[in-house]
Amino acid sequence: MTAPKIAQKGPYPIEVEAGKSYFYCTCGESSKQPFCDGSHKGTDFAPQKFTPEESKKVFFCGCKATGKSPICDGSHNKL
Repeated sequence: MTAPKIAQKGPYPIEVEAGKSYFYCTCGESSKQPFCDGSHKGTDFAPQKFTPEESKKVFFCGCKATGKSPICDGSHNKL
């Protein structure tokens, strides 16, 4: 696998807790999108750790094309 799979063409709105670590799926194969379930094993992909400083709603990228990973930047609108 050289390019990530598009999990969905839109963001995943998730309420996150300050100080809690989340592991964002970068390969697009996880069944627990937008988070990693280990599906990347055996590939060049690895999960991306995200630890918010405040509790809030975060829009995690679903298309895996964002320039602000793991946060959606609207790149799905260009696919």
